[in-house]
Parts: sequence; structure tokens; C-alpha cells
Amino acid sequence: MPDGVSRALSTGELPRRVCLFTGAGGTLGAAFCRRYAAEYDIVAVCRTRAPDVPSQHESYVDPLQPLADLLENQARVFTVQADLEQPGQVEQVIDLALAKFGRVDLLVNNAGYSRWHQNGLIDGDGALRDFDRHFAVNVAIPLRLAVRLGQQYWMHRDQDNRAHNRNIVNVSSLAGARVFPGQGQGVYAASKAALNQLTRHLAAEFAVFGVRVNALAPNSFPSVVSTESVARGIARLDHESVTGRVLAVDAPPDQDPDLDPN
Repeated sequence: MPDGVSRALSTGELPRRVCLFTGAGGTLGAAFCRRYAAEYDIVAVCRTRAPDVPSQHESYVDPLQPLADLLENQARVFTVQADLEQPGQVEQVIDLALAKFGRVDLLVNNAGYSRWHQNGLIDGDGALRDFDRHFAVNVAIPLRLAVRLGQQYWMHRDQDNRAHNRNIVNVSSLAGARVFPGQGQGVYAASKAALNQLTRHLAAEFAVFGVRVNALAPNSFPSVVSTESVARGIARLDHESVTGRVLAVDAPPDQDPDLDPN
């Protein structure tokens, strides 16, 4: 256990939570970073586009007072550019997160791939062509991140994990449990259904060393639910005690829905 964590536990004052967030350059990642950078030390993993927030590379500047120390710059995310589909990139991201902050308390598997096939599964060329990548990104990468982080850091820290309420949130989709006719989501939906079941198995196995695993399954955002409500759902799951659950977020975009069991 790092010395800083030991001192914090002895005094009852825990340090800021460290969140490893993949797909941080997308809509949800940017919203989470904007909303929670002041509450978490965020490792924002992005393939090409970084979230539009202050980081170790970028700062906000007041054009009228360019040398002013803006409040927004006091909560920076730590951006890491990585293509998680490439060999060794998952392990490198974990190494960088642990080297920077010494631990990871929350892993958010948000990086995903989606392509609709408007002619459906009967026109098998598109569905078959995209099948491997859907499952590689939406299932295999979350599994690899969870397993490697478990092996490298969490596995032998059961008391520390429970004390810090460490956990994983997999970002799934309502498509993993419902059929939306005419959307061409068959292969994407199958990959999210697989992620849901993987979540339950990870929860059962990671419970041995005190790490919770849940999934959040939102409807389309921001068209049906607000992106902010999905970000809040991630934070809520981080602070709760449930494990092995797939929780739906399904409400109009102007409401903050309860997390309904799915």
C-alpha cells in the first residue's frame, strides 16, 4: 500500500479517487471530465481526440488576462493517447496510470465501437465484416483492462480495495437487452449483451479481492437521455455498494432518471 494511502486510512481522510476512463474523447468522456475533474484524478484515455478540458497539455486562457491563474485550470485531467486495439496498449495505459497516481480506484470502460447495418442481418456482408471489431472493442478490451488491472494492482490488495470501494463501470447500452426494430443494431447489440454477461462474471470473480463490477446501460444519448445523466450514473455507481448489476438509464433528456435494474 502506498505510504500516502496508509496515512490517509489511519487518519480517516481518503485521497481523491483515481479514475481510469477510456474513450475519453467522445461525448460521454468529455462530459464526465468536465463535470468530475474537480472530484477525481482522471486518467483520460483517448485514441485521437482529447476531451476539451484542461490537461497536462492544455489550459484555459482569459484573453483579457492571459497570465491569470484561472480556477478551471486547477482541476486538470491526465490525458493518455492510446489505440487500445493495438497489442500492448492496454498494459501501457495501466502502467502510466499507476506511475502517475500510484493506484486506480475506478475503471470506466467507455471506449466502444458501433456501426448500424440498415439492411439488417440478412444482408450478411456488413454484419459479418464488422462482427470481429464490435466484439474486440466492446468486449475484449474491457475484459483485458479489467484483467490486467486486477493482475497488476488489485489482486493482492483486498482490504485496501474494500476500504477504497474500488470498482469497474462498463458502459453498455439498452440495445444489449432490447430489440429496436429497423435500427440495424444486431451485431452491436450482441456485443453489448456479451458485455453485460461479462460484467456479471467479473463481479463474481473480482469479489474475492474486494472489487465491484457493474454496467450502465443507457438509451441513446443525448437524443433520448441526457449525456450528463449518464455521467452522473457512472459517479453514482462508483459511490454505491452494488455489484454484478446492469443498470438502465432511460428517461427524457431533461430529467435525471433513477437507475432502474435491468
